[in-house]
Amino acid sequence: MKFQALFFLLILTCMYLSLAQGSYGNCCLGHVRSLGARAKGKIESYRMQETDGDCNVRAVVFLFKKRAKQTKLTTVCANPNQKWVQDLMITVETRMRRQN
Repeated sequence: MKFQALFFLLILTCMYLSLAQGSYGNCCLGHVRSLGARAKGKIESYRMQETDGDCNVRAVVFLFKKRAKQTKLTTVCANPNQKWVQDLMITVETRMRRQN
């Protein structure tokens, strides 16, 4: 009986740890300090990451245009409190409105 209880606790612990490790799948863990002019021109859209749920860093996640051979979108995380990030958000919004 003790062995079964111990085994059950071991399984639960392993499941908990595996779920905890996967919680940062789409979260930024840090910020870039700046972006070059070419990189800024290739930004397609952005989304806000708040500090709720699994993510513990507030960030603006910029999504770059896909290249022909890319299968995954490239993203960059920036600090939403910085002036250049706020200016870039306005620029991207303007660009997105023109396309629609």
